[in-house]
Amino acid sequence: MADVTYYVALPFGIGDDGPEPREAVECTSANAAIRSAERMARTEGHIGAVAFSRSGDPGCGEFSDAVLLKAFGDVPSDLSAL
Repeated sequence: MADVTYYVALPFGIGDDGPEPREAVECTSANAAIRSAERMARTEGHIGAVAFSRSGDPGCGEFSDAVLLKAFGDVPSDLSAL
């Protein structure tokens, strides 16, 4: 199967230990992910959001590291777990 790229907007809320991820939303493009993340960052209960992409082969489950497209608000500095 060919590689595909997923675009994602991921909001963050405040948890006991600081910022924690909330429910991610898959988007149709990089621009859509950035717009969604910007909206999420301004939504009540969220302290920030990021837009990122990941490419890989869903058939075998191998994906490259996430590529940060844009961050808004208060998000963790280490996003390597994306």
